[in-house]
Amino acid sequence: MRIAIDGPAAAGKTTLARSLAEVLGYLFVPTGAMYRAAALARRRGIPLEALDLRVEEGGRILLGGEDVTELLSNPELDDLSSQLAVDSRVRKRLVEVQRRIGAGGDVVMEGRDIGTVVLPDAELKIYLWATEEERARRRHREQGGDFAQILAAIRRRDERDSTRPDSPLRPAPDAVVLDTTGKTPEEVLAQALELVEERRAHLAR
Repeated sequence: MRIAIDGPAAAGKTTLARSLAEVLGYLFVPTGAMYRAAALARRRGIPLEALDLRVEEGGRILLGGEDVTELLSNPELDDLSSQLAVDSRVRKRLVEVQRRIGAGGDVVMEGRDIGTVVLPDAELKIYLWATEEERARRRHREQGGDFAQILAAIRRRDERDSTRPDSPLRPAPDAVVLDTTGKTPEEVLAQALELVEERRAHLAR
């Protein structure tokens, strides 16, 4: 089964996708990390046509064979990756890689256009959502810093993601929308597992 998880920044996509993949024994594919790896490649002067990205067990990201996972938490890369995400050439290249990974099946892939563009025929599509304030609080707990600045950055990211001309952020028509506001990761995971069982039962008919 291919599971697509989309949603805005800090909605809980990565946490849910990682946990879901672990429970199900599926490959976890964090596409946001892939864009940050593309940003790292840009900083290193690697041309787009030479970009070599792979995803291994646990969502580890390899750039040119090097495991760069631990380097991708830099906030500066996060901002640059958002800028790269509006570049149609970059998006086309990474979507090709992501679709190739998804073709293997049994994946949980999270991002902002998985259910609409990357895996439009995924067996299960989940769109996570939470209020801007809730998402800013989560980022503040994770990274510290000034709450007002974090909230402003969340709002800028939402605006950029939802209005970009290429693959704007939006739920797929057949996605199940889960509001994670005020919910623990365990509660969200339980909801997602129920959806997986329902979809499995439906597919088995």
